[in-house]
Amino acid sequence: MQVTTDANLIVNRGRGPEIAGTRITVFDVMDYLKHGWHRDRIAAMFRLSSRDIQAAIDYIESHREEVEAEYQGILERHRSYRYPPDVQAKVDRCRQAAERRLAEVHRRLSAEERDAQDHG
Repeated sequence: MQVTTDANLIVNRGRGPEIAGTRITVFDVMDYLKHGWHRDRIAAMFRLSSRDIQAAIDYIESHREEVEAEYQGILERHRSYRYPPDVQAKVDRCRQAAERRLAEVHRRLSAEERDAQDHG
């Protein structure tokens, strides 16, 4: 299936609709749109033109129901995926380490804010 949008193509090579010449799916773009990102910011992040991203946005808008249904299916598969036990153990260790680092950053920033208020 091909949909032409403003001289850009959205193609489906079996992974879902994607921007022609890339491996960026409309679902990738949708993730950022749902978080309020502007088209140009998404384009910069993927190193694509704003017209490429606009083609994906136009496709999403003109096929809203089917794209949203498939997107929800992808999210559900992601939520229910289970790693093999040895991989899960590594993932858990990495997450715990990241949480410790983040907590330390928060503690440091909080201390810096208190210090700034004391001297301000």
